[in-house]
Amino acid sequence: MNAVVEQPLADHAAIRQAFAQARAQGLRAKDAAQSVGLSEGAVVAAHVGTHAQPLKALALAPQWFEILSALAPCGTLMALTRNESVVHEKDGIYQGFSREGQVALCNNDDIDLRLFFFQWHAGFAVTEPGQGGAAQRSLQFFNQHGVAVHKIYVRPSTDLQAWEAVVQRFADAQQDYGFVPAKPRAVVKDDASIDAAGLRQAWANMQDTHEFFGMLRNFECERQQSFRLTRGEFCEPLHLGAVTPLLQQAATAAVPIMVFVGSKGCIQIHSGPVHHIKPMQTPGGADWINVLDPGFNLHLRRDLITAAWLVRKPTSDGVVTSVELFDASGDVVAMFFGVRKPGELELPAWRDLAESLPRA
Repeated sequence: MNAVVEQPLADHAAIRQAFAQARAQGLRAKDAAQSVGLSEGAVVAAHVGTHAQPLKALALAPQWFEILSALAPCGTLMALTRNESVVHEKDGIYQGFSREGQVALCNNDDIDLRLFFFQWHAGFAVTEPGQGGAAQRSLQFFNQHGVAVHKIYVRPSTDLQAWEAVVQRFADAQQDYGFVPAKPRAVVKDDASIDAAGLRQAWANMQDTHEFFGMLRNFECERQQSFRLTRGEFCEPLHLGAVTPLLQQAATAAVPIMVFVGSKGCIQIHSGPVHHIKPMQTPGGADWINVLDPGFNLHLRRDLITAAWLVRKPTSDGVVTSVELFDASGDVVAMFFGVRKPGELELPAWRDLAESLPRA
């Protein structure tokens, strides 16, 4: 059993009632949980067991790779990964897994995930009322702070018998998941303390984009800090609204793109064209840009973007260009690339599109 405990603000019955009232007012699950003063994971955990509220939850054994690997017979499911600013939804079959320690990949034509299981702490099978009163079934996974790392939803064509078999196989009534508050973020070192010349030289010497993370560790440098210190040749700040023309031009010109969205425990990727781009404002001042395509939805809050960068990384296959968006916490919330495979040159149409975006 997991002994990490978050002190509840109320007993489970009171949590369930307050959450149901918040949901009835139209709040999304994450926002409804915040309205009762708890993490989303803690609220879901409060729904385990027998009770009268509409949301039902079963705790799952912490066998994350095995659970995901068992889902292929279910057929099409929806993979959902989100952070505070962006939601990424992709339909497909959970197949094509590989694993090395606590890091795994799921890679096929539709579902493309990078899974960091050392961040996964709790999992639940959840059933709640959906549109039209039909049951909405999902698997929901959270880190130790109760923040969702990945969710999987049943789709109309899903084999429900296979789904239920997975739920029953991994249900574990002995699990009593609890959560702890997140610790304060590490303080970013002053720019002046970073070996900027060495950083620029290491950047220029990159042969693969995956070397980037090791470079940041070696120079004890935060991601956006590295952009500031290599500004000019390698990085340029973009207008905060640059994501809108990026998506609109990609759709108009049929430029296939890669869209990366990450939680603390999963990076989810769409590779291919985008078609239906729709801005939307919702009550409370939320300003969204959406991709609403069959099999792929993206919901991005433009009002939460506090920095946007055009980034150029040298590789043995030529320069790889990306557009990266950040929120007020300094986290990267979405990254955009042109579709490419290792060993291939970057698409000229993508590079032209990215380079044309408005600067800050």
